[in-house]
Amino acid sequence: MTRIVMLSVTAMVLMFAAVFFPFLELDANGLRQRSSVFDAVLAFSDGLMLPLSLAVAALIIFLPLFRFGAIIYALAPMALGWRPAKHAALMFRWAEAAKPWAMAEIFIIGVAVALVKVAGLAHVSLGPAFWAFVALVIVTVLKDNFMCQLSVWKTLEERSKS
Repeated sequence: MTRIVMLSVTAMVLMFAAVFFPFLELDANGLRQRSSVFDAVLAFSDGLMLPLSLAVAALIIFLPLFRFGAIIYALAPMALGWRPAKHAALMFRWAEAAKPWAMAEIFIIGVAVALVKVAGLAHVSLGPAFWAFVALVIVTVLKDNFMCQLSVWKTLEERSKS
């Protein structure tokens, strides 16, 4: 459980870096444009595009952050050998329910495909946020592979009784 908690903390740090640092820089005919994921979310926040902006922010930023935080809340006390936190089972259930909706991994695949298309039109430089997202995807996959739901539920049940 300690490994899962540490990977979740790492993922949260990487998520903050991925959201606020420059994601990419486009250079076309002497015009340079730098943007972050936060800038991309805000770009659609006017008028009828507001629901799209909210959906992008929810699926790419807030749900993954919620999921990592819920896993830390549910597992960190047990990783330290303590009793589970109050409502730890509920938080873990919500974290598992949010798993299909947390789409940071899908976002990075979509960006990679878009970069291949844009590379012919402009010079594209990848920023630190892009690499933070790549690391985030790797850390998330590792965390999900290390986490056995059955073991977590069994431990939650056993430690809640004592």
